Amino acid sequence: MRWHRRVLALAFPIVLANLTQPILGAVDTAVAGHLTNASYLGGVALGGLFFNFVFWGFGFLRMGTTGLVAQAFGASDRASVRSNVARALLLAFAIGAVVLALQTPLIEYAIRVLGGSAAVQQHARAYCHARIWAAPFALANYVVLGWLLGTQRVRLALVTQVLINAVNIVAVLLYVYRFDWGIAGIGAATASADAVGFAFGAYLLWRLRPRGLPAFARGELFDAAALKRLVAINRDIFIRTLCLLSSFAWFTHLSARQGDATLAANALLLNFQTFMAYGLDGFAHAAEALVGAALGARDRHAFGRAVKVTMLWSALGALGFSLVYWAAGGWIIGQLTDQPAVRASARTYLGWAALSPVISVWGFLLDGVFIGATRTRELMVSMVISLAVFVAASWALAGPGGNHGLWAALLIFMGARGVTLARFAPRIARGIPPDAA
Repeated sequence: MRWHRRVLALAFPIVLANLTQPILGAVDTAVAGHLTNASYLGGVALGGLFFNFVFWGFGFLRMGTTGLVAQAFGASDRASVRSNVARALLLAFAIGAVVLALQTPLIEYAIRVLGGSAAVQQHARAYCHARIWAAPFALANYVVLGWLLGTQRVRLALVTQVLINAVNIVAVLLYVYRFDWGIAGIGAATASADAVGFAFGAYLLWRLRPRGLPAFARGELFDAAALKRLVAINRDIFIRTLCLLSSFAWFTHLSARQGDATLAANALLLNFQTFMAYGLDGFAHAAEALVGAALGARDRHAFGRAVKVTMLWSALGALGFSLVYWAAGGWIIGQLTDQPAVRASARTYLGWAALSPVISVWGFLLDGVFIGATRTRELMVSMVISLAVFVAASWALAGPGGNHGLWAALLIFMGARGVTLARFAPRIARGIPPDAA
């Protein structure tokens, strides 16, 4: 029971923190969905997908930081905790500066590739150009979150995420309904929240800095072996994340080819996927922290218990999401949009969204295990294989099956993630000496 209490004590605040993210996405969707036509909702969907690539594409800043910090935390190496965070922050701001410098070609290229009607693309541009100015802050927030999770300060992670999303929700209502900024107001609200969130994160970093350590030395920050490991981890996670985002870009592209109503309906249903992913990722994040700490302490028993207990609670959570979607999915769709055509289309494909949690959960949880262990090469290989399976399945099923076939291919992709990672998982335990605990 001790391990169950420990996992829940870590996971519950993370689940709450994570669920604030899709609530924000749902608010954005609801605001756009109640504007004059479906093109506004499509514009937010395409713009949001662009930032999935630009920001989530650099999600290694969060995941890599969590794994490295958790292992240093488990080994009680406070100096390594500090240096890993500092290196990640420098990288985050450098990437953010490059994104700002290249914003116009990035946005134009992405929108042309994603497609959609002229009206959808126009709204997507407005959203992207308003939101992108917070790129350095958004990326630095990933590092702060990774540090909080890696050091098991999950309550502060919850406070930080609630603050960011509360600011965002207030700002989107203010910018859209009071200032009448339209779709640009939705993007500007997210940018404002990212800036406020980083200000709070910087305060936490200073307040909770390790005491009694010598001042930073240049050699510590730019240690060749540490930098080489950081580059390898970030490269693998970047490719893994790029493949994941490419799968959803491909899904959205094929959705757009079926018309604005189907694109909008699939965007609504992806909110179901996002709610579920963020909720179940709470257990995956708990696995990251516990697995990383176990490997840092070289404790094989702790590693095994962390994996088994987080997997049990993840499975129960997935079943709960599926039951809620089956029972209340139609009502949720009705709250997200008042457009009859979009509502009808979304309800037609609701069953796929309700089935997704029990298929997706295994990949989500094992992602956390491999990130905590910093076994990022296996993560990359697994996602490359799964993406290839998804593209093949979508070509085979989306043509004759239409949108039903497209959703079936997406669930095949989710299942492939779990299967491939499960094949690699025994390698982690074999790397821990049996007599180290």
